[in-house]
Amino acid sequence: MNPPRINRQHLPYSLDAGLSARAAIGLIVLATDNTIEHEWRQIFRLPGVALYQSRLMNSAEIVPETLREMERDIGPATDLIRPGRSPDVIAFGCTSGAMVIGEEAVFARIRSVLPDARCTTPITAARHALEALGVRRVALLTPYVDEINQWMRRYISAWGVEVPVMGSFNNENDQEVARFDANCVEAAIMALGAEPDVDAVFVSCTSVRVVDRVDALEQRLGKPVISSNHAMAWHALRLAGIDDKLPGFGRLFLL
Repeated sequence: MNPPRINRQHLPYSLDAGLSARAAIGLIVLATDNTIEHEWRQIFRLPGVALYQSRLMNSAEIVPETLREMERDIGPATDLIRPGRSPDVIAFGCTSGAMVIGEEAVFARIRSVLPDARCTTPITAARHALEALGVRRVALLTPYVDEINQWMRRYISAWGVEVPVMGSFNNENDQEVARFDANCVEAAIMALGAEPDVDAVFVSCTSVRVVDRVDALEQRLGKPVISSNHAMAWHALRLAGIDDKLPGFGRLFLL
């Protein structure tokens, strides 16, 4: 083979701040999750804010035993996110898992790899979102079996937020939860949120698709609507120091 006619070596270059000039958000996604990355990409369109993901192996069965099993893999999954350049925030993408394992235990696993990491989970973010919105009574919509639903109701009640209204699709298969028809989810949100003794609706589970409908649902309902993915995206941005208002994603993103 003939050598190239021109082969210039050591071309001059300079470095800029890269895609994450403002913030780098790390996201740990469950292997069975089909939804969170798609919904976060709709939100994370801010110049200078970059999203980096890794995946954690898990069972598609959503029961306490399988949720606890994920704890051992949180550290290794953290280690895969942008090695050599620590993200500003690490988000663990499982609502029920963070509740069953314990938020502080999740954070400890993340910080065993990145000691200075600012961390969030969907259940952590939901607490901050409800507080920011001034919600004292929330309707809870989940896909979970009743054991997890009752656990989550007690968990939220411990924050000082009442849960007088609940609804569940009662499905423990994460792969099927990701395929719930959006109209069915919307109908459930409207039915639960219409109850007069609730201030807002929280849709729990990162697999449930709702982010692109939050704004329209709030306008019809006249009350805030948040979901696991919706709240955690907001909280991750705020933890990273990104305070931009994002019209079109409901009241939370205007705070």
